[in-house]
Amino acid sequence: QVQFVESGGGLVQPGGSLRLSCTASRRDFNAKPMAWYRQAPGKQREQVAIITSGGITNYVDSVKDRFTISRDNAKKAVYLQMYSLKPEDTAVYYCNYREPVFAFWGQGTQVSVSV
Repeated sequence: QVQFVESGGGLVQPGGSLRLSCTASRRDFNAKPMAWYRQAPGKQREQVAIITSGGITNYVDSVKDRFTISRDNAKKAVYLQMYSLKPEDTAVYYCNYREPVFAFWGQGTQVSVSV
């Protein structure tokens, strides 16, 4: 089974930036719409950004104009560039298909926004 592998998280101050990366080795990766998700302590996992195989993107309102999702099909990678981070962005961030497959959830990467 293939998991997605996330990286790039860390501790930043409010207003800071981070770039998250997600890689996978599935042959169908390039044809699949991908998404970034996050789960804050005590909350349900939420989908925050999606990107189709053709590069069309969509975002949840709370991250619009601050986060940018992109993909590099040659590298089978998806990225999440995050700007103007807020304490409420603190969460574990995951990637998966837009229609997530339970077995493919990885360990995620922790993003903490604090002074």
